[in-house]
Amino acid sequence: MAVTTVPTGAPARRVARDRHHRGASRWIVLAGVTLGALVMLVPFAFMLLNAFKSPGEYSSNGPLSWPSELYTQGLRTYWTQVDFPVKLWNSALIAGSVAVLGVAVSLLNAYALGIGRVRGRLWIVGLFLLANMLPQESLIYPLYYMAKQVGLYNTQLSVIIIFTVIQSAFGTYLLASVLGTFPRSLLEAAALDGAGKWTILWRVVFPNLRPSLAVLLIFFFIWTWNEFLIPLVMLIDNRTQTIPVALASLQGDRLMDAPTTNAGALISLVPAIVFFLIFQRTLARGITAGAEK
Repeated sequence: MAVTTVPTGAPARRVARDRHHRGASRWIVLAGVTLGALVMLVPFAFMLLNAFKSPGEYSSNGPLSWPSELYTQGLRTYWTQVDFPVKLWNSALIAGSVAVLGVAVSLLNAYALGIGRVRGRLWIVGLFLLANMLPQESLIYPLYYMAKQVGLYNTQLSVIIIFTVIQSAFGTYLLASVLGTFPRSLLEAAALDGAGKWTILWRVVFPNLRPSLAVLLIFFFIWTWNEFLIPLVMLIDNRTQTIPVALASLQGDRLMDAPTTNAGALISLVPAIVFFLIFQRTLARGITAGAEK
């Protein structure tokens, strides 16, 4: 009886070629991402280079020269003249409060819209989406006038309330979309066991949304920390200003030299980098959990 043999070399070679092709694509993508990261790091490299350069050396040799000595007077000048510990506390207080309150408000709104199925849900979610598209410049005068009328102008509380509403608009839109696809079987099983709406929220919905809420918390903190326009208008006193406003005001009012400004920018950037490094694993786990779902 004749035996027919099936050639196996061709499929093996094809699989090898496919793997090689995918490997080459990955290297190209990795090279592109690395190049983009290096380009983004160029401004930070210039900032670090000029932060330890004396004003005279900066004026004579320019911003691209290497410092001949480690000049730290700019760091000390910025630290003392802007009262950096107070600005650091103000920024941490505002950003931390907005992050926590924004996540809480987003969760409650999204629970009502995504799980509660209120009437006109799509229109309300669309309204939150529209609120995210409004530029802050269009909100400045109404917010300024309202803060003046209620006596909250030049207080951290006014900025906390404003950014809690702004950030929770995005959080509500995002979480409402997620909760719209939440498994109804889990909710029905909890309801059959006698759980009320609050119990379902904290015992069923909240544990499943914890990774997404952690990501929102980190984003809200960083976004609020970097805000400039609204704090610039709302906080006019030196004791209430945040780090970005203090840096810009110091540069404009007292005409500080470029090395001192770079030193101030370097100090102001360190807390945000430390916060990101601390919570980077939480951010990665949250994004991975969202992808798996």
